[in-house]
Amino acid sequence: MYDIILMVIDMDISLIRGVGSKSIDYLKKMNLYTINDVIEYYPYRYNIIRVIHLIEARDGEVVTIKGVVDSEPRVSYINKALNRMAFKLRTDNFIINVTIFNRAFYKNSLKLGRVINLIGKYERKNNTFTASDIKFEIINGVKIEPVYHLINGVKNKGLSNLISECFNMHVDIDDYIPRYLIEQYEFMDKLKAVYNIHFPTSTDNLKKAKLRAIYEEFFVFMFKMNYLKYKYDLDNKGLTRNIDKNKLNEFVESLPFKLTDDQLTAVDDIYNDLVDAKRMNRLVLGDVGSGKTCVAVIGLYINYLSGYQGAMMAPTEILARQHYESISNMFKDVGLRVGLLVGSLKKSEKNKVCEKLENGEIDILIGTHALISENVKFNNLGLVVTDEQHRFGVNQRSNLQNKGIMSDVLYLSATPIPRTYALTIYGDMDTSVIKTKPNGRKEIITKALKEKDLKNVLFKMVEEIKSGHQIYVVAPLIEDEEGESNLNDVKKLKEKFDTAFNNKVRVEILHGKMKNQEKDEIMEQFKNGDIKVLISTTVIEVGVDVKNSTMMVIFNAERFGLATLHQLRGRVGRNSLQSYCYLISNQDCERLKVMEESNDGFYISEKDFELRGEGDLFGTRQSGDMVFKLGDIRRDFKILAQCKTDASKFIADNIVNNFSNYPQFRNVIKELEFID
Repeated sequence: MYDIILMVIDMDISLIRGVGSKSIDYLKKMNLYTINDVIEYYPYRYNIIRVIHLIEARDGEVVTIKGVVDSEPRVSYINKALNRMAFKLRTDNFIINVTIFNRAFYKNSLKLGRVINLIGKYERKNNTFTASDIKFEIINGVKIEPVYHLINGVKNKGLSNLISECFNMHVDIDDYIPRYLIEQYEFMDKLKAVYNIHFPTSTDNLKKAKLRAIYEEFFVFMFKMNYLKYKYDLDNKGLTRNIDKNKLNEFVESLPFKLTDDQLTAVDDIYNDLVDAKRMNRLVLGDVGSGKTCVAVIGLYINYLSGYQGAMMAPTEILARQHYESISNMFKDVGLRVGLLVGSLKKSEKNKVCEKLENGEIDILIGTHALISENVKFNNLGLVVTDEQHRFGVNQRSNLQNKGIMSDVLYLSATPIPRTYALTIYGDMDTSVIKTKPNGRKEIITKALKEKDLKNVLFKMVEEIKSGHQIYVVAPLIEDEEGESNLNDVKKLKEKFDTAFNNKVRVEILHGKMKNQEKDEIMEQFKNGDIKVLISTTVIEVGVDVKNSTMMVIFNAERFGLATLHQLRGRVGRNSLQSYCYLISNQDCERLKVMEESNDGFYISEKDFELRGEGDLFGTRQSGDMVFKLGDIRRDFKILAQCKTDASKFIADNIVNNFSNYPQFRNVIKELEFID
């Protein structure tokens, strides 16, 4: 099937046979708009279904068997949400009793004599088979079944059928691996690879297909990084700056705290970049709570001393407002004018800010992605600071930078990663690293506990609340809609804590499905101390500094990577008070011991690399450059490193003829907004 000739890939999903308006609505909720989106919506895991004979099944082991329906199914309803279906199955000259829950809709399909496959557990003593699923297509031997991320209303089988239908259409598909590299590495044909990822015929073919797809993802990413560096080196003439260093030193000395050695080194790096003839393109890579923002603010002050405007772009409105308040406070005695531009401002307020900005009446503008709107015009932009830089795509970053003629750029990231990885991933930037914590901060005491010891945690929570402090509680789910998992969710935890505190302590919830305004209001009330316990998902991983919060409790901690746990823990301990982090898990998890041992994010990231084969290097995945469909930076780092070398050579060999032999890469360059 994969040897069809493809013609047009950007065709709308409405052109797929059998897709109606209801299906289109579901697919768009999954961000699937074109055929290309559909065929590159890859499975996140696979079920290896191996059919065995009943006599080979061990008690309690999940197995797949084949048999013939030997009795009419009987359905009983335990309650509105739970039904039970029972029937007999003849398999290998045995007749066994089968039970399956919440599959009553299969009853009419289970005709006497029909051959089916069952997945489930066999109990030899009772001759019972508790099934978890029924497969009506006959499986002989081994089947590799893809499993997709879904939403309510879309089933795995239905999506798989839709993808299969796409392969029956004549569409085009771009290949982003140059032909000579395909031959050098003996890569599978792209269309064949994509097909085998969805419909693998063997584990060997699946491995080859995924290797090809991962290489392509990384190659495109490193092409972008290397091309950006090439363009930057080619056109890196910087602004002319005259800076009174005495004023800079006076400002630093006037701060109510002393900078750490790492902060001072980073400030020197920024100062030297800004006075240099070349444009600055620097990343400040720092641990959680290490004081990166303070360093960036000093950079904005250096830029102000040289007579230029500055901009800082934050990933969320609430974080932008926090920066606005703290920066305004830092410069209240300097005469520096700070502006705020966020989406929730009224149109008249936005227009006023834009007018002041264009007239040069604002020295530093703080905001969200609203800063890159067309009507935002700077008078003389000199420095752009992007906070939590991996959360913005390349286009967004360059859009803001391009609002200045030769603007310097400073990126911030609170994701500590090993230096080798940083040099590869951020190879287009100079890097400053901040490891040490600000003076006066205490190490967060971290303990991993079983859920049966929760009473001790509750006593500690009461103690902290009586001391006037506040507490974060994190759960892996918003709500367990199926009610089948053993995971804690935000809504159930609120009920439990309300009961535990006898409704005398204000407990509120926060999660990603809430409207932005609602989330901001909750965070503002927590920041002001009105809310004592905030139960949340990982949405608070990077957020407002609530200096009064001294305790973090994370349920089902084994579900999170060390990077995420460290980021979450970093929400407390942002003051001189002793802070605590409790990791609640019913599993013996070696990784959690690392969190007890250390508060050093760089050490933790190294251990995470050692202990986890797969996972997300950046904790909870965010939109931006570091989200790959199949590639995993940790697991596949050798491939990434090779792609960096290959992409660099590819650019060097083809930049002179402007990639005339590779039109697909000219499109990538257009996306980077360097050519029209």
